[in-house]
Amino acid sequence: MHKITKATLALNGLGRCFNSEKHLSAVKIISRGLACAEHRGDSGKIEVYDVVISGGGMVGSAMACSLGMDPNLEGKKILLLEAGNKKVMDKVPDTYSTRVSSISPGSATLLSGIGAWEEITKMRCKPYKKMQVWDACSDALITFDKENLEDEMAYIVENDIVVAALTKQLDGLSDNVQVKYRSKVVNYAWPMPHQAAESIPWVQVTLASGETIQTKLLIGADGPNSMVRRALGIPTVKWNYDQSAVVAVLHLSEPTENNVAWQRFLPTGPIAMLPLSDTESSLVWSTSHRLAEELLELDEESFVDAINSAFWSNEHQSELIETAGSLFRGALSAIMPSAGSPRQLPPSVAGIGPKTRVMFPLGMGHASEYIRHRVALIGDAAHRVHPLAGQGANLGFGDVACLTQLLSQAAFNGKDLGAIQHLLEYETERQRHNLPMMAAIDLMKRLYSTNVAPVVLLRTFGLQATNMLPSLKEQIMAFASK
Repeated sequence: MHKITKATLALNGLGRCFNSEKHLSAVKIISRGLACAEHRGDSGKIEVYDVVISGGGMVGSAMACSLGMDPNLEGKKILLLEAGNKKVMDKVPDTYSTRVSSISPGSATLLSGIGAWEEITKMRCKPYKKMQVWDACSDALITFDKENLEDEMAYIVENDIVVAALTKQLDGLSDNVQVKYRSKVVNYAWPMPHQAAESIPWVQVTLASGETIQTKLLIGADGPNSMVRRALGIPTVKWNYDQSAVVAVLHLSEPTENNVAWQRFLPTGPIAMLPLSDTESSLVWSTSHRLAEELLELDEESFVDAINSAFWSNEHQSELIETAGSLFRGALSAIMPSAGSPRQLPPSVAGIGPKTRVMFPLGMGHASEYIRHRVALIGDAAHRVHPLAGQGANLGFGDVACLTQLLSQAAFNGKDLGAIQHLLEYETERQRHNLPMMAAIDLMKRLYSTNVAPVVLLRTFGLQATNMLPSLKEQIMAFASK
């Protein structure tokens, strides 16, 4: 893991991100395709696909559905490879899963377009209409909500339900999309950008079963430890935060409308409570490895007390910060008397779901390149973020929407789907969106990971000022909703 500044993260993508296709030299395009070409003799007939997607999680399955339903890609041979078993959900489980995602309106639109959103809403999801974020070291807070609370900000959905809904859609696309479950990839062989004697013309994929297939375009959707990315040798800027996230299903003290997402920044990391139903919420508590381990070892009553204390306690506040924040807030109110939002109190927690407490390490990563000749990376294979902004799945679904549109246009124009020219457009467009989002998330994480007085004052003033500017908050919400 490298300890690298945010400037390095930006430079790894932005230098290429803002070059337009027409200014790319032939030499540069060729150089992006050189990736350990492997030469093999002709060993019998090998099945060739137009697109192979490696990884059948939420993002990979959505990619397969999106391509399979595109009218311009009708007749193309598409294959989805998933190492795990087929996820079928005949009935919704009685208990909630700890693995949930915040689905933005933009992602919901994508899922609706491929028929999965209707299935998700039939099973279960919980919309929220407001989000309150506040600082444990001061009285500063910011609220985000849609005008008149008529529209949903986002939806909390269990990952298993998203995958099950997408799997059901894939079952109906069997003419266009083939799915191979329990198919582990053991090797990739890469083509040269310009076919040389005895070189393979397409990407070659070898499965653990011994089967070999070839594809004109390989899409890597195989997660943060992507084998596709590693096999290509694409450099990745990454670091650990020396934090773990403790997740659990929470039982609230009493039924409530529960349409608010709550997040409080503690000196050790943010704690979030996301609505699942009128009586249950999902906990995501990011903290130090040591404290995370201690939280897992607590009995249920002590764990519940720790959660309630984390949301309600004022032990980290100081009189100096409180006074300065109060004066600044008063000055802002005098200038903009109608702006700002009242503070709400989060619901108290009464218990947790059985066997729902788990922890996982947190980190950040960004591939310096999203594409190579006949290869594209999407989702966590290309970028991994801290969960504090709930944007991980949404960035992946944004990749799906962008790549589908570009491949659809390429097919309509009769172009080679694996050609690097339009893959470069995908990389450029997505890095322009992903890099600012990742930098903002990383900055927030670092800014709120200290209780040093000058930093606390700075973020207190910043949070209070932003909360008084509705137009700025609307821009933030619009960017996060894409």
